[in-house]
Amino acid sequence: MSVKYAETEQATGATKYVGQAIDRVDGPAKTTGEAKFAAEYPYPGLAYAALVHATVPRGRITAIDTAEASAVRGVIDVLTHENAPPMKPAPRTSLLDPSTLASGTPVNYLATDEVHWNGQPVAVVVAETPETARYAASLVRPSYEGLPAAVDLAAEQHNAVPQKGNLLGETSADKGDAQAALAAALHSVDLTFTTPPHNHNAIEPHATTAVWDGDRLTVHEATQSITWMRRHLAQRFGVPEKNVRVLSPYVGGGFGGKGSVWAGTLLAVLAARATGRPVRLALTREGVYHTVGGRTGSIQRVALAADADGALTAILHTSVSRTGRGGGHGEQITAGTRHLYAAPNIHLRQSTVRLDLLPNTFMRAPGESIGTFALESAVDELACELGLDPVELRLRNEPDRDPLGGQKLAHRRLREAYALGAERFGWHERDPRPGAMRDGRWLVGMGVATAYHPSMRMPANVTVRLDADGTVVVRCGLQEMGMGTATVLGQMAADELGVPLASVRVEYGDSDLPVGPGAGGSMQTASAAAGVQDAAAKLKRTLLGLVRRAPGSPLRGRRPDEVEARDGGLYAGAAGQTYAEILKAAGRGHVEVESKAGMLGFVARTLRERRRLVRAATGAQFCEVRVDPDTMEVRVSRWLGVFDVGTVINAKTAASQLRGGIVMGIGMALSEQTLIDHRSGRVMNASLSEYHVPVHADIPHIDVLCLDEPDSTMPMGLRGVGEVSITGVAAAVANAVRHATGRRVLDLPITLDKLL
Repeated sequence: MSVKYAETEQATGATKYVGQAIDRVDGPAKTTGEAKFAAEYPYPGLAYAALVHATVPRGRITAIDTAEASAVRGVIDVLTHENAPPMKPAPRTSLLDPSTLASGTPVNYLATDEVHWNGQPVAVVVAETPETARYAASLVRPSYEGLPAAVDLAAEQHNAVPQKGNLLGETSADKGDAQAALAAALHSVDLTFTTPPHNHNAIEPHATTAVWDGDRLTVHEATQSITWMRRHLAQRFGVPEKNVRVLSPYVGGGFGGKGSVWAGTLLAVLAARATGRPVRLALTREGVYHTVGGRTGSIQRVALAADADGALTAILHTSVSRTGRGGGHGEQITAGTRHLYAAPNIHLRQSTVRLDLLPNTFMRAPGESIGTFALESAVDELACELGLDPVELRLRNEPDRDPLGGQKLAHRRLREAYALGAERFGWHERDPRPGAMRDGRWLVGMGVATAYHPSMRMPANVTVRLDADGTVVVRCGLQEMGMGTATVLGQMAADELGVPLASVRVEYGDSDLPVGPGAGGSMQTASAAAGVQDAAAKLKRTLLGLVRRAPGSPLRGRRPDEVEARDGGLYAGAAGQTYAEILKAAGRGHVEVESKAGMLGFVARTLRERRRLVRAATGAQFCEVRVDPDTMEVRVSRWLGVFDVGTVINAKTAASQLRGGIVMGIGMALSEQTLIDHRSGRVMNASLSEYHVPVHADIPHIDVLCLDEPDSTMPMGLRGVGEVSITGVAAAVANAVRHATGRRVLDLPITLDKLL
């Protein structure tokens, strides 16, 4: 994918474009319908595939009758475990090779007669039309030998085992004696919270168009990690990585659900190889629920102890979540609790239990979003116990260094966020008594919570080419899911090289480009920013090398630190040359450089930084609700989020992402839940008509502010904004409901029956 910027009035000053509210460069293509998504690429002889899903949670296929399906006119093939070409097993997970995280499950589809969850694909029908494929799929008749299955987290929590930690996250911690401090405390709360499973509902359901040409594979795919997918497909189908090309110029939402390789992708590629035809497999909305992982449910205990002044003396936070018998990842539920509040005694534990359900996966601030619901609700309840303002309680326990490891807190501005937010929101007008505030017949409640998400980055390779006409081309195999990554990359490059934004072109969404980072963990922009900075510095050094011996050049003999990139060239004070002049004098049509970053260097840097720094995006969430005293209908009426996310690269796209995260958090608080039939393990509400996401009528105007202060420890001073605004939201809603009604809801979502 290649995008170019519209003409933009050039700003003045050291920074021209970073921080401006620049329109998304991909906006016109999306709004006019010009953009092509994965299921929209035509190929001669294109065939269509549909999945057949298992209807038992665990068992073996004893027989599978495909005769009736195969007899349907237009059916090309019906693939089952009895006749499908083999795929290689998924590789073992290793953080030294992050592409191994791309495996949604180690289950080797159509290479086994085992069923690991209700909805697992057990056959693929390939036909001339999508309608024929879906109809024939309904005629496939599997028979099963059922095996005992466990699908209820609450019933199985006694089987939970300690969750294993890794390089990116620890799962347990002890400091002092939290249990003893809790028992001796003057004031304490001890609460158990539950959160339900959640499913992904991106506006673009997962889709794959797969084309084989000999042993070369082209895949059009909605993915959050082109690089991971390319490597994974090469491994699974036994071809060189260079023979696989993944194209993903547009992704209609991901939120973690498109960060792994799921059944639809693998079986589309398998079907294309088996039939010798290009194959498209577009999942139905129900098919997404059955084959793409979502968020685990959780059971959490949070106990807090404090002295008479509100100083925390103990924090205990434990969790039980689930993985699938066929795979899945433990979530970092207590991650925020490790870093948010000072206390001399801390006890943290995360445990998991394996269930016979579709493996869970990354979803909208995995762990932190549900972990902050429990922690921040408990902090609010402790404030009620103490008779202390909830904002004041948080500020009294704001640490100067990391509460567990003692590391420096890199650029933490939570005090400023709360001060600014309280003033803007009118927090001083809050009557602390539950149920005391009304607007007509409506009960009014105000709640706050802290937002927290770690700031990280991954290796990213970026090339920058400067043409003699002043055009700058930035290339990186990253993904654009609507958050504005391609737009901000151009803003960065324009400022680093001192050129107009309209002269910058960004190429992305193609695995043939330099290896890019995945779009996950709020890491993609920071990762690419480091590459842009490094490539721009290399380009300046290369250009200075060209003029080093050029007679008469005002840049001759200058060191890189003595020149500035501005006005389309390099300058030392008032003297300098344009890029066109430098290239013309050197007889060059263009100059291209590449920034490369290796995985070993990333691992070493991450380990070094963890020993001395704790780095995170943070924020203060302020919520106002109105509650009907008769029906207990809850309406969010006002919202303000104040965030410390470092440098704001694009004011428009950053605000949009922050608002979107808050909307997701409101959905988690009030409506979203995946309902599992505990008899069969089947998802009972696998549609947008029964899985309730927020709509416009549910959401008020959302006010978003950013402190916009650079973090000197991160590339260009930025931190991730994609996920921090989801965290703390459910707690802020629950705390506002508690203030309005006097009732503490411990189980999400906050529905009428829990308040009546």
